[in-house]
Amino acid sequence: MTKSMTKFGISQSVRRKEDSRFLTGQGRYVDDIATPGAAFAVFVRAPVAHAEIASLDVAEAKAAEGVIAVYTAADLDGKLKNAMTFSVVDNRDGTKGAAPVRPMLAATRVCHAGEAIAVVIAKTRQQGMDAAELVEVDYKDLPVHVETAVGGEAIHPEAPNNRAYDWSHGDEAATQAAFAVAARTVSLDLIDNRVIANPMEPRGALAEMVDGRLHVAVNGQGVWGLRDNLARKLGMDKADIRVTNPDVGGGFGMKSFDYPEYFVLGFAARETGLALRWVADRGEGHMTDASGRDLVTTAEAAFDADHKLQALRFHTVSNLGAYNSPYGQFIQSELALKVMPGCYDVQTTFFHVEGVYTNTTPVDAYRGAGRPEAIYAIERLMDQSARELGVDPVELRRINFIPRESFPYVSASGETYDVGDFNRVLDRAVVEADLAGFDARRAESEAQGKYRGLGLAYYIESILGSQDETTKIEFTDAGDVNLYVGTQSNGQGHETVFAQILHERAGIPFDKITFVQGDSDRIAKGGGTGGSRSVTMQGNSINAAADEMIRRFRPLAEEELEVSAADLEFEGGAFHIIGTDRSVGLMELSEVARKAGKVDLLATELENTVGARSYPNGAHFCEVEVDRDTGKTEVVKYTVVDDFGVLMNPMLAEGQVHGGVAQGIGQAITEQVVYDEDGQLLSGSFMDYAMPRAYDIPWMDFHTELVPSTANEIGMKGCGEAGTVGALAAVTNAALDAVWASGVRHVDMPLTPVRMWGWMDAAQA
Repeated sequence: MTKSMTKFGISQSVRRKEDSRFLTGQGRYVDDIATPGAAFAVFVRAPVAHAEIASLDVAEAKAAEGVIAVYTAADLDGKLKNAMTFSVVDNRDGTKGAAPVRPMLAATRVCHAGEAIAVVIAKTRQQGMDAAELVEVDYKDLPVHVETAVGGEAIHPEAPNNRAYDWSHGDEAATQAAFAVAARTVSLDLIDNRVIANPMEPRGALAEMVDGRLHVAVNGQGVWGLRDNLARKLGMDKADIRVTNPDVGGGFGMKSFDYPEYFVLGFAARETGLALRWVADRGEGHMTDASGRDLVTTAEAAFDADHKLQALRFHTVSNLGAYNSPYGQFIQSELALKVMPGCYDVQTTFFHVEGVYTNTTPVDAYRGAGRPEAIYAIERLMDQSARELGVDPVELRRINFIPRESFPYVSASGETYDVGDFNRVLDRAVVEADLAGFDARRAESEAQGKYRGLGLAYYIESILGSQDETTKIEFTDAGDVNLYVGTQSNGQGHETVFAQILHERAGIPFDKITFVQGDSDRIAKGGGTGGSRSVTMQGNSINAAADEMIRRFRPLAEEELEVSAADLEFEGGAFHIIGTDRSVGLMELSEVARKAGKVDLLATELENTVGARSYPNGAHFCEVEVDRDTGKTEVVKYTVVDDFGVLMNPMLAEGQVHGGVAQGIGQAITEQVVYDEDGQLLSGSFMDYAMPRAYDIPWMDFHTELVPSTANEIGMKGCGEAGTVGALAAVTNAALDAVWASGVRHVDMPLTPVRMWGWMDAAQA
């Protein structure tokens, strides 16, 4: 596909059309759309991590000023099925992973601090909060397990030793044999710290009955799954439920699935007949939003005498928290597997993952969902191997890259990488990162009392989610065009890039396109947003719908121009008589169709399937400085060269990479969820949980080496999560390189000053 020369077409850095309303306060978020006079829901949450509910008394709360209703698990009986929906993986022995019930409101036992046991419905939020304080609960403490490890007294009887699942992929015997005869083997133990997504807009919901139908609005990443689950849990017909997503202030995967509050609000709205609203405060979000990461891994590599990988072996223990979140069991198993063994040409592998339950908040998808964790382990292992083998880390990767001529390449995980030119991308990164000047920069840092280190990570990731997506193109009475999509913007710029794609394909004026998303009444089906799928899947769907629309309008164009089909060509939004200057545009034809009563032409709806996934990849070079006296670690230079295939909007792609790298730097250096031995959250506010700030993030040099994907027509590869996938290992490898000279031989995230100083002090002692 050639680069568009149209001002608002593809491959152009068109400024985001949605930003004008966001920057002037015109965005409409879930708390903005609440019905005037809507009542407030306040959840009563457990202050302990594991206990039986010996007694629960809500009488005083019900009698409090402004209280409309108080509901507990007992009130849900026969009206709302008090059990969340989730999926489980297959164990190594063919059985299914454990499936303990996760209640929406705890009935007899709580399993993590912050678990909801009741909800107060009140006229004002303050009245609800005051009444919640009056709910009397008698807890009988139970043993608490918080360690990311198999063992301890079982939280759920379905999971002895707290093992939720025992999953593997690969040939264990062949891998064992390869390690036994390898010239060199390398082993590395890693901790991938727990983090919280912390989107700018906390989770929230609105629920109301409208003309006998239930409407639930959430700030999520799609509407159809929640609608279907609400119908199942409430015993309602799907046709009687409408779910909407208004503007959403960040999702990062954490908002892609259902939470108990949404169902309880739907139930309460149906019971009271009132409009109800709820938005979490930050402390509530820290206790109840699905966490990310939290795993420990032993990574092992076997090499021959020429430093060529012969086998890889990984054993991971993944913390699921107190319950299965909707996709929790899949994140570190099936989803991490998508990118194993990275971009390296090795077929003998064994991946073994055990999931464990702990008395902590459930864990699920966070930007990258398993792929950052997998690439972190692989790229930390490659750096460690380079040190132990005495090989330059850039060279070791080159030795083991999948050769360009081997594509399409079926990985050890069974994924078919369609295209790739890893050496070309790395060559560009070496130049852009100015590796030749690193020694001089290191000397400058040392003169200022700081260690300087250089880290590399070469990542590959897989687009996830449904490969089907829907599009509807509708000409309106006002002379505009509505573009209905099945994905959901959380701030990525979909309104702009999808208009670009439609403008490029069909020539519809950019400023005439109105973006419609996130409404189960207006859009029958969609895949939502997640797994870097949106632009690839939706873009291909828009193109297919545009082609179908053009095909349907062609006979009308023949009538208007009084020519046969063979004499017409379509270009730039109009049908042209070949060899003449006579033409008729789509916008003009839509008015002709309207006046002629051919209203069926005014809307074209199509579901498109992309036949295969694509695999973004790229090189991250990071440079950090570590203060010798304090241990403070700062990222001072960051360079990214990505292969995203054909870019739809380079500026938006760069913004996605910047955001992803910022989240990676946050996890690598400052962020960590901490629980004490009693399961109490010690990092429950921004006083205790250190989000990265602007001064923690350097300017990032972003470049692309584009190898168009052959897996989809537009040649796109997806870019939403790539920054995070590459950043974790790049930053941590750089930090270890910085302090290697001081005697430190291992570091783990987060690289906080006290930890870095401690490692340096211990090494020097």
